[in-house]
Formats: sequence, structure tokens, C-alpha cells
Amino acid sequence: MSLFALIPTALQRFQRSEKGAAFVELAVILPSFVIFFAVAVEGGRTFWSYQAAQSGLRDATRYMSRVTPLTICQTGGDLDSLQAKLTDIVRNNSAGGALFPSSITIDSVTADLVCVDGDYRVSPAPVGTVTATMSITYPFASSFQIIGVTLEDITTVISDTSRIFGA
Repeated sequence: MSLFALIPTALQRFQRSEKGAAFVELAVILPSFVIFFAVAVEGGRTFWSYQAAQSGLRDATRYMSRVTPLTICQTGGDLDSLQAKLTDIVRNNSAGGALFPSSITIDSVTADLVCVDGDYRVSPAPVGTVTATMSITYPFASSFQIIGVTLEDITTVISDTSRIFGA
């Protein structure tokens, strides 16, 4: 039997064999699963981190509304003395937990005061706003390079406003 006679029978055996079919199917489907998983994880981490930062900002605004004197508009004061404490409150609350460490960096926190005229118990009534600028990073961004997508960091501004009730 010649070598050329063995080639058709070997090809027929190879054509009928299903060994390795599962591996080929896995190789075709795996990139899609990795991308789907990366999107789910990054989306969840982004929302989790954003909510943690928003919660910290809300806590900082509540703190500001309680410790600022109610007569701040009449005395002409400002909120500069609270700046460091408000920044600490926002950063500590947005740090995340051990299970889901935050992917947010708080770049800056500012507090603003507006005096609103009206028919209030104290007029003008003080209203404070705490604003934070934050950057969201994606730790698993390299997973998206499989499909040729590069995820950039997102920078956004969040704020919360509250009436000042006084110390």
C-alpha cells in the first residue's frame, strides 16, 4: 500500500472524528463571555462607586447644614473653615469596602453658600451646596481591548444642596 493510498483514509478518519470539537467551540465563544463578564463587572463597579460617592456627598451636605450657624447670612460668614472636613467625609464614604474597592478618585470638594430672601423664620435663609469633582477609572479596562475598545477614565461633577439649620 502506497503513501498516497493512505491519505484519503486518514482524511476520512479525521473528518469523522469529533475529538477537540468542544475545545474549538470554547475558543469561539470564550471572547464573547469575557467581554460580557467585563461589561457586567465594570458596570456594577461604576454604579456602586458612584452611589458611594453620592452617599458621601449627601453626608457632607448634612454635616454642613448642621454645624454652620443659622445666622451666617446676617454675619457675613463663609464655609471655608469646613472645606477640609467636608472633603474628608466625601473621600472616606466613597472609598468603598474590602469586597468592592472603589474605582473613584475624589479630585476636589467645594462648599458654596447662597442666601435666599423670602418669608422664612430667618431671612435671608442660608442654603449650602457641596460639589465634588470625581474621576472614575476602570480596573478591568484591558479586557475590552480584545474587541478593540479602549475605555478612558470618566470625570464628572456631583452636587447636593441643603438648607442650613444651624448649630
